[in-house]
Amino acid sequence: METPIFDFVSRYADSGMSRLHMPGHKGVGPLGCEKLDITEIQGADSLYEAVGVIAASERNAAALFGAGSTFYSAGGSSQCVKAMLYLALQATGRRTILAARNVHKAFVHAAALLDFTVEWIWPEPYQLLRCDVTAERLEEALRRMKEPPAAVYLTSPDYLGHVQPIEELAPVCHRYGIPLLVDNAHGAYLHFLPVPCHPLDQGADLCCDSAHKTLPVLTGGAYLHMARPEEMGGEIAARQALALFGSTSPSYLILQSLDLCNRYLAGEFPAQLAETLERVSRLKDQLRAQGWNVADSEPMKIVVRASFATELADRLRQHGVECEYADPDHLVLMASPQNREEDYERIRLAFPMYEGKAEHKVPLSMMSPERVMSIRQALLSSWEEVPVDQAVGRICAAPSVSCPPAVSVVVSGERIRADAAAVFCYYGISSVYVVKER
Repeated sequence: METPIFDFVSRYADSGMSRLHMPGHKGVGPLGCEKLDITEIQGADSLYEAVGVIAASERNAAALFGAGSTFYSAGGSSQCVKAMLYLALQATGRRTILAARNVHKAFVHAAALLDFTVEWIWPEPYQLLRCDVTAERLEEALRRMKEPPAAVYLTSPDYLGHVQPIEELAPVCHRYGIPLLVDNAHGAYLHFLPVPCHPLDQGADLCCDSAHKTLPVLTGGAYLHMARPEEMGGEIAARQALALFGSTSPSYLILQSLDLCNRYLAGEFPAQLAETLERVSRLKDQLRAQGWNVADSEPMKIVVRASFATELADRLRQHGVECEYADPDHLVLMASPQNREEDYERIRLAFPMYEGKAEHKVPLSMMSPERVMSIRQALLSSWEEVPVDQAVGRICAAPSVSCPPAVSVVVSGERIRADAAAVFCYYGISSVYVVKER
């Protein structure tokens, strides 16, 4: 497959041209990659007005993923989340989004910036990182609403590898004439499984993929996919939406890595992915045989449930393994074809026989909080940081959970109750941002 962005930049880097343009390093520097780091010079195209090499590369990506249109982001899925919400609001003219509660904080930021209302599908039973949505639950939620939302919004896969039944949920949305938006940040590879199960394959209308999470792409590289662009304002609207939330100086290093990834996806990736899936599956089986509680998850994640997961993460580091995420209940490892056999062996050596109970602690429960202010009002208000034990009764101003996992315990504009304070403490969050009282 052609790599038009990389080819153009390589030719320019080798041309010996005097660089009287940005960036200031002029192609020379300590990292060694500076010569490939350029700006929107003649022939390099422009990300948000793409008609040349970038547009050609994006068409290659769309063909690989089976999308109506695909657009690159150098600002991660965070930029794409905001863009696809903007597109849904503009296309429908409505101002409410129906969303499963386990959203990334980029969604909360989008609600503040775009000033829309959120109706939540609450997890039953309560979990911070997971919110199972069935076709029946979705239908019930839509029937309860006074008017149809601008979109239904889901996170799938979530941080713990749970995948929503998109193929069952998409028809429900479409019966109501509502677009389905999916934050697929962790699942860019899903289209290339032996049985493709990417959200686009299963009926989603818009979705974003963090290419850098599971594919060999530089951090920040992401895709915005549109199944039927004409229903969402078309290509021009999509580029305007991305431009609204992105830098006017996107990284050409990231764009080149997305471009080169197309060639990899079209070539050896499917075979390498199949081999990796076998390795990961074998490792999961070995850990289960040793007594560990390995959760069912999307195939590239290894999620171990244990009441001492943070201590387990420390043990892995001592064996030369850095995990993706650990909390009081879960250890998360993310694999890819770029992992070496040595990596899997280190994991095996780090996990001893587990002789205790395989069950993890039961997480604390929490009721849906009272909404006191809009997300926009709260997030843009004057705020102060207070200890969690002093926050009960106060209104949440900004998300207080770092990334990972970037899922808010209490959303901006909601009142913090005692049960929420207990959840904050459970996850090691000692202070929160609250709206200043007058």
